[in-house]
Amino acid sequence: MNPPNGTNERGLERAVITGLGMVSPMGNDVSGSWAALLGGVSAAAPVTRFDCSQFKTRFACEVKGFDPVAYFDPKEAKGMDLYTQYAAAAAAQAFGDAWLEAGSGDPFRQAVIFASGIGGIATLQEELFKFATSSSGVPRFSPFMVPKMISNIAAGVIALKYGFRGPNYGTVSACASSSHALIDALNLIRLRKADVVIAGGSEAPINVTGLGGFGAMRALSTRNDDPVTASRPFDKDRDGFVLGEGAAALIVESQSHAKARGARIYAELAGGGMTADAFHSTLPHPEGIAVEKAMAFAMEDAGANPEDIGYINLHATSTPAGDGPEIMAVGRLFKNSLKSLHVSGTKSMTGHLLGGVGALEAAITVLSIHEGVIPPTINTVNIDPELNIGIDLTLGNAVNKKIDVAMTNNFGFGGQNASLVFRRV
Repeated sequence: MNPPNGTNERGLERAVITGLGMVSPMGNDVSGSWAALLGGVSAAAPVTRFDCSQFKTRFACEVKGFDPVAYFDPKEAKGMDLYTQYAAAAAAQAFGDAWLEAGSGDPFRQAVIFASGIGGIATLQEELFKFATSSSGVPRFSPFMVPKMISNIAAGVIALKYGFRGPNYGTVSACASSSHALIDALNLIRLRKADVVIAGGSEAPINVTGLGGFGAMRALSTRNDDPVTASRPFDKDRDGFVLGEGAAALIVESQSHAKARGARIYAELAGGGMTADAFHSTLPHPEGIAVEKAMAFAMEDAGANPEDIGYINLHATSTPAGDGPEIMAVGRLFKNSLKSLHVSGTKSMTGHLLGGVGALEAAITVLSIHEGVIPPTINTVNIDPELNIGIDLTLGNAVNKKIDVAMTNNFGFGGQNASLVFRRV
């Protein structure tokens, strides 16, 4: 017996992607970001926001030329932390790209799940700096500090703009945050708790606290003499990740709802897998055991086999400890289909957007399926011999390839792992 139209083999509603939005270091919209990604452009450059001349790392992947007034009036923009501005801008792009109309549909079946790893860290920093430098000693904090700072406020702002009254919250799981948001969106659609979900993630950590904090952990590259090539996944000379910022949003919609309104469908969000390393607060498990399971669970959830996967957008942060466990896990899980598999590490271009990166790389993976192009891994010159196990890393240049099923991985501090599987429709 065939499943009803719009459902999968288990009778669950299918979830599809009908809209995309990006504010990234590569560009302030999807088309600009995608063109730069395919061109192999590195967004890494010296920091312009503040004087970091005494910092160990003095470069990052900043969003350039972003104008919040293009999306909000000046007073409204002033009431938002930069991370919320990025989130709301990406959501606005995705909403328009999906041909949605505010006020149409049942608002209680319209949801927003928008992630951030650290929320309004710039707002918190600003208020604490003002207090610390005040001569009065009186704790005169802005009444807007808390609503600008909290990690769920982006979801609330987006829901307010479009009148979405269904489930509304933010997910926080470090660099897996927005991948988890997308898995939650998938499950809301499958269980018929929502028709439309705006899901994504945002981060704006390029400030004294963000750059200084990650630098103190020795997590960042210190290649200050050549920031453009600093993010070099799988390279034997990799020395840490490059901090990035921005946001991405995806419209996750039930297939039946999308078809009924004549929407364009980019791809199906077919499955998700989640695990925990339970190993260390920041270091990944060196054998990638839970990473392998997350990918396997995602494929099982999607009804896919390893040989079905044509492309994986890897987490690939360019850290000495992080790249190995992931690539080894891929090698084990896909050992019988490595010759037909492409992978790439797009953080080599975008930097690491922390809680926003899962959504950004999900959108990149969706575009790879829709456009039939795999963006490259750049800057990798000397592959670490321990990681050179016969996988095509898509080095240097984009590759044209028809992709029927693709995967993206993201892993966060705390050992939180998430994998997503997308399928051509």
